[in-house]
Amino acid sequence: MPKKIQAIRGMKDYLPHETALWQRVESIIKNILSKYGYTEIRLPIIEQTQLFQRAIGQVTDVVGKEMYTFLDPNNKSLSLRPEGTSGCVRASIEHGLLYNQEQRMWYMGPMFRYERPQKGRYRQFNQIGVEIFGEQGPVVETELLLLTARCWQTLGITKYVALELNSIGSIDSRIRYREELVRFLKKHENQLDEDCQRRMHTNPMRILDTKNPDIQVLLHDAPVLTDYLDDHSQIHFDTLCHLLDRSKITYTINPRLVRGLDYYNNTVFEWIATSLGSQRTICGGGRYDGLVEQLGGRTTPAVGFALGLDRLMCLMHAVMPNCAITRHVDVYLILAEKSLQSEALQLAEQLRDALPSLRLITNYGKESVKKQFIHADKCKAKIVLILGKKEVESGRVVIKYLDTGNQEIVHQRDVANRLELIVN
Repeated sequence: MPKKIQAIRGMKDYLPHETALWQRVESIIKNILSKYGYTEIRLPIIEQTQLFQRAIGQVTDVVGKEMYTFLDPNNKSLSLRPEGTSGCVRASIEHGLLYNQEQRMWYMGPMFRYERPQKGRYRQFNQIGVEIFGEQGPVVETELLLLTARCWQTLGITKYVALELNSIGSIDSRIRYREELVRFLKKHENQLDEDCQRRMHTNPMRILDTKNPDIQVLLHDAPVLTDYLDDHSQIHFDTLCHLLDRSKITYTINPRLVRGLDYYNNTVFEWIATSLGSQRTICGGGRYDGLVEQLGGRTTPAVGFALGLDRLMCLMHAVMPNCAITRHVDVYLILAEKSLQSEALQLAEQLRDALPSLRLITNYGKESVKKQFIHADKCKAKIVLILGKKEVESGRVVIKYLDTGNQEIVHQRDVANRLELIVN
């Protein structure tokens, strides 16, 4: 017997009993985005490798270690997308979406990173990304945070998430800060682990969010980025905090919250789930006014976030163990005899034509009537239609109401009208 083929490590199947909750959550978030004026853009999963090298940087862990990169038959280097912002910016430049106009867009789909898999961190993971182009200032950032807060409220998880904020200022602010940070780190170089020693020379700000507890203790005495902000960046951040206070959005200023990429500026934020352990960020974003120009477009203000759906589902299951959704059907059609499959098929399609929103499953009589009723019960059907030879000959069908146990015999031409009254 051939050996079974299993899924690639870190790439998770979501089975039918799980996807109903995914669809509900996605629908809620899409609906909120639509109400805020965002429209969907659909992007390729594969991009030219140089897109991520230019956008994210060749010295970052994402590009250096984590991308799935390969050569196509024309010897071009391609990569599975590790994040969505770069592709969204590329598409916006390529199709002229940013010239003298504001764009509010969202996208959804899988991203890919070669990391050590663990709960809430997979090699194929799913995100909803939201991007705004052409808007400056902290007001639009506040709106983004209000939008995400509305998502948590609608999903019923507001009390299980917390907002962390920081400002990373301008490039000039960060250059001054990096110099002081590297000076501090060099004094304690022998206490740094191998990863932090490497980052000290390539991307020192990423050391600030290390998961190594010993180095976190060491960093308590490190210089703080907010002390190096220029006046404009400080006013920007103070205004954002004021707007959030007026909107009654609770937040914590986290001076260790950073981005290691030069195109980011000013506001960065993360929504943290307190019950998920190390993989606790369910949504993160910030302002990245430098990226459009870095990828060949005109200077364009931009801000956005990525929401991790896998972690969001982990959170919902952790705090609401009964949040799973059972797929319901309205009607379950049972056959008394297998020979009536053709007649059942025709009846079912007639009902779907007459009642487009009807959820109907047909059992084609391969099992006993008793077992078919068991399946109907598992599907949480409200009504069972029973079709036997006698009913076919008389042009009728039996309607059985599972909540009361009552039943009646109705002519097939009247079934749709009867179901419309009951199902709706």
